[in-house]
Amino acid sequence: MKPQKELTFLDSERNRLKVRKYFYVSLVVLLIIDFFLHKHVHFSWEKAPCFYAVYGFIACVSLIFVAKLLRLLVKRREDYYD
Repeated sequence: MKPQKELTFLDSERNRLKVRKYFYVSLVVLLIIDFFLHKHVHFSWEKAPCFYAVYGFIACVSLIFVAKLLRLLVKRREDYYD
């Protein structure tokens, strides 16, 4: 007899949709709050609305592309350690 897999909260499709919905709603709320906060900026471009959200997104995407390029430099053959 096989042991039964323990079900978690995110095994249900309905629960995954709820979590995703709450995540997107929280992102929108944070973007709206950004318009009403006073920022203590050092550079003029930091005053732009949603600057930090756009900056973070661009930084994350660029890290992914840099990692893909670095993989070409450090990649070894599959049997390298054999």
